[in-house]
Amino acid sequence: MSIPLLEYAPSSQNQRVTSFEIPGDEQPRVYTTDNLLSASEMDVLIVAAYRQVFHEQQMLLNNRQIFLESQLKAGQITVKDFISGLVLSDSFRRLNYDANNNYRFVELCVQRILGRNIYSDREKLAWSIVLATKGLKGFINDLLNSEEYIDNFGDSTVPYQRRRVLPQRSQGELPFERTARYGTDYRDKLPPSMRGYKQSEPFSLQTFLSSSDRDVILWLVASIVFLIASCYFLPMFDLLTKIGPY
Repeated sequence: MSIPLLEYAPSSQNQRVTSFEIPGDEQPRVYTTDNLLSASEMDVLIVAAYRQVFHEQQMLLNNRQIFLESQLKAGQITVKDFISGLVLSDSFRRLNYDANNNYRFVELCVQRILGRNIYSDREKLAWSIVLATKGLKGFINDLLNSEEYIDNFGDSTVPYQRRRVLPQRSQGELPFERTARYGTDYRDKLPPSMRGYKQSEPFSLQTFLSSSDRDVILWLVASIVFLIASCYFLPMFDLLTKIGPY
């Protein structure tokens, strides 16, 4: 007997409010098969589905599901079935499910399937219980068959990030397909030498000289300088030895 979904209260997130903005670059583009699509338009829809599910950095040739693509183009499955096949594929499982804990994986799936951020830790816990009791397939089926998914995307629309534009902001939220798939717990497991500097932190010579890995870096720099000098001076030395003394 499966455990029922733990109740959680929706928060006042941006996507739950009716949009009054003028459409622009940060408004979501809707890809759907409700209208008649040409072959090229269907290819664009398929690429949008891969980007939504697999993240921009995971859109690799070996992650393609060619059989699912052919079924979608032939009208044998719906867009919803295609999304389900992508999320349940071995590639998605290996890159996202196997590489994260259940809480982070739940957060990723809510973003990519429901098109919004997680409401709260209670919702994250609720879906984690579903994942632990029903398994990966049961968890994905519950998300795709939820009232929220059906109301927003139905059977024919590719999920998208709903309403990135926020009030009193010049720019919208970072798209989900550009956010890291790993959580902070994975980042904190990295060796100090790999997470000692932040990308936005300016370089400081004093910080560099006091870091624990400075000797290794200085050794690498010295080795590179030696190799460059060898490539430049050794040919000249060989030439001089062949010419001999005047």
